[in-house]
Amino acid sequence: MVDRDLIVAKADVVKKHVDRALLKSQVSISSFLEDRDLQDIVLFNLQMAVQNCIDIAAHIISAEGYGVPGSNNEMFYLLEENGFLETFMVEKMIKAVGFRNLVVHEYGKLDMKEAYEISRNDIRDLLAYLKEIFKKAGIH
Repeated sequence: MVDRDLIVAKADVVKKHVDRALLKSQVSISSFLEDRDLQDIVLFNLQMAVQNCIDIAAHIISAEGYGVPGSNNEMFYLLEENGFLETFMVEKMIKAVGFRNLVVHEYGKLDMKEAYEISRNDIRDLLAYLKEIFKKAGIH
């Protein structure tokens, strides 16, 4: 059975990191590209927000006995197959996981212009993910 308190706690962490990344990305693109510390703050918060979304997916899959995913991406497909996520949200989460993987594993290959855009726009997809999860889990 899904632990709603755990999901709410993880969601609060996601929201904290999303808010921090949004706050720190409210600068011009040129300011962002010139400020390595600002980039680090934004990237760390993006990474942590996505990681906590992954943790929520892992908990649901484990608690509901949906199988053993072979990758982070597969977790979102399992949630889709079991009615927790819509296809468009799965695609957004897979994109988010891909970006998180770049941050974690291949920092030198990051396009900071893309990171800036993600931190100002696409990051809101994580909040939409939480809304879908809350709806399916009956959390208000």
